[in-house]
Amino acid sequence: MTQEQFYKEISDAIVNLEKEKAIELANRAVNENMKLLEVIEKGYGDGIRRIGDLWEEGEFFLPELMLGGTIMQEAMDVLLPKLKSSGENLNLGTVVIATIEGDIHSIGKTIVGTMLSANGFEVYDLGADIPAEKIIDTAIEKNAEVIGVSALLTTTMFGQKNVVDILEKKGIRNKFKVIIGGAPVNRSWTEECKADGFAGSAVEAVKLVKELLNK
Repeated sequence: MTQEQFYKEISDAIVNLEKEKAIELANRAVNENMKLLEVIEKGYGDGIRRIGDLWEEGEFFLPELMLGGTIMQEAMDVLLPKLKSSGENLNLGTVVIATIEGDIHSIGKTIVGTMLSANGFEVYDLGADIPAEKIIDTAIEKNAEVIGVSALLTTTMFGQKNVVDILEKKGIRNKFKVIIGGAPVNRSWTEECKADGFAGSAVEAVKLVKELLNK
């Protein structure tokens, strides 16, 4: 079996909601000393993205969406300790991420959080439909360097700007790097928000955070 076939098998296990198989493949990846970052991105991440697409298309419903996320997390519980114990990428910084208030989409944000964690960042994922004030309060409490705010709807993306506006009003904008993401987000919106950057994928998000923190 080639690496690509192995990644496809993982992705299919996630989409088919095969929990035992998804965890078994995670253990195999660890035992065979595979490149775990690639396993996460090309295998598990791909599967979760496919589940998100099926949900958007009306093929999957909320229970499947939530079960897929649970299976992904259990597989990550196998992979992430191994990644972190390797000591290659430890303690690169603290990131607080959330999907903004009014928006329940969390698949993309969850993948970003997983990839950041896999790359050695301490990640606090607050979930979806989170008020701007709570995101900021958590960032202060956890002494985070980066705040990541996701929005999948044009009606909720203004909440991303609200996070930056509140930070400015509190006089603490310079304490945090703010990154944004989601389907409607582009460079011009990022500039209008006065955010520090945007990412179109989990891989881009990791690269962006590393650049912003000079890691």
